[in-house]
Amino acid sequence: MSQLRFVVFGSNGQLGQRLARRLRELDLPVEVFAFTSADIDVRQRATVNEVIRSLRPDWVVNAAAFTAVDRCEREPELAFGVNALALRWQVEAADAVGARVCNFSTDYVFNGQSVEPYREWDRVDPLGVYGRSKLGGECELRVGTDLNIRTAWLMSASAGNIASTVVRLAKEGSVLRFVGDQVGSPTVADDLSEASIQLMLSACTGNFHVVNGGTASWYEVVRWILTSLGRDLDQVVEITAASVADRYPAPRPAYSVLATATYSAALGRATDDWHDAIERVVRELDLQ
Repeated sequence: MSQLRFVVFGSNGQLGQRLARRLRELDLPVEVFAFTSADIDVRQRATVNEVIRSLRPDWVVNAAAFTAVDRCEREPELAFGVNALALRWQVEAADAVGARVCNFSTDYVFNGQSVEPYREWDRVDPLGVYGRSKLGGECELRVGTDLNIRTAWLMSASAGNIASTVVRLAKEGSVLRFVGDQVGSPTVADDLSEASIQLMLSACTGNFHVVNGGTASWYEVVRWILTSLGRDLDQVVEITAASVADRYPAPRPAYSVLATATYSAALGRATDDWHDAIERVVRELDLQ
């Protein structure tokens, strides 16, 4: 097998870090060029063009994103610049060197009014700026060439996400309040990274939903984290989305479970249940 070259943008994020590391660990001839948001501003056409044209990768992996959904409502230009326009520049440069693009999108492209898991072909209807900007990025991708992976509720042992924050606060004895009337697909970044790499190595194209198995509310996720830590479940209190709406301006889909049958059909495997995946993360965090 000839050497595969990967350019990874956003390698400082919880997903980008794991993608770059796991790609380098592959028992294959690979070369990985990883760029953080400090290294490269993906909104700059000339910079993106220079990197891709000079390195001539097989895959451009776009893990760069502006994911602060409430800030997106206040800063739409920044949101569309990072989440949509950056894809145009990546696709343009990739097309010039014969590369493919692997992009990561979100459950927020759906309006949350479904009563069954969303499939890749279901109608998109984002409620807020974040979802619209990510959908804008999807629209820049080439049919039959590029890979778009929608995921949701990403967690890891890195700082700054729900799992790491809950573990820290639980150990401090804080009372936790989490929404129980929004349902989605909890996903662990390590599992998403591995699945995404296998999709790329299998030369898959088009839309795929990749999340851990099962559904949950944030309240249920936090209860499981506390269970895994051996903490008192009374430490978490269930609240409603409406009770905190004034503090969080971005609309959240009430139901954003993603169906993964397409991923399973493509690779002949299923993702781990979210309980098992998050338990692994909690064990890692508990040792830190």
